[in-house]
Amino acid sequence: MALDPDDISRLYDAHAADLLRFFARRTLQADVAVDLVAETFCQAFTDRAGFRGAGDSEALGWIFGIARHQLSGYFRRGSVERRALARLGLQLPSMSDLDYERVEELAGLQNERAAVADALSDLTVEQREALQLRVVEERSYAEVASSLGITEQTARSRVSRALRALAETTAQPEGRPDHA
Repeated sequence: MALDPDDISRLYDAHAADLLRFFARRTLQADVAVDLVAETFCQAFTDRAGFRGAGDSEALGWIFGIARHQLSGYFRRGSVERRALARLGLQLPSMSDLDYERVEELAGLQNERAAVADALSDLTVEQREALQLRVVEERSYAEVASSLGITEQTARSRVSRALRALAETTAQPEGRPDHA
């Protein structure tokens, strides 16, 4: 059954805040979370004729599937876009401080940041170093291995263990409204 524009509007009214939390907790950037919510519902509106489910729960699952796809695309494009903007000396318009504060409040980002900081402090020094090089500095596993004087497989293992520990520590316990 295809969704009509009223269905998409109803889904937006009912679940935009859940999507905002979903994105904000994963990107830790309020403006990005707002953009991704908009892109998700725009895509849902565009693809509404292709929806084949029945009922709100299936529609919600469909929306969150689109959201996960949007998030994945954002992370894939992100580093390339940031480098290009920096090379061109361009800055995107930003949200006001009040906008940021409201999104951060809605998403509980202060608690998320504290949980991530605690989880990072619980990692071994080796895991933190590997994670820093791979995720923050965006180095290849070969570069991480070379920098730390370890094998590439060991580098992968350290990063994997660090990410798994962070994911376990920052999992959503409150009924999982964000469809992680």
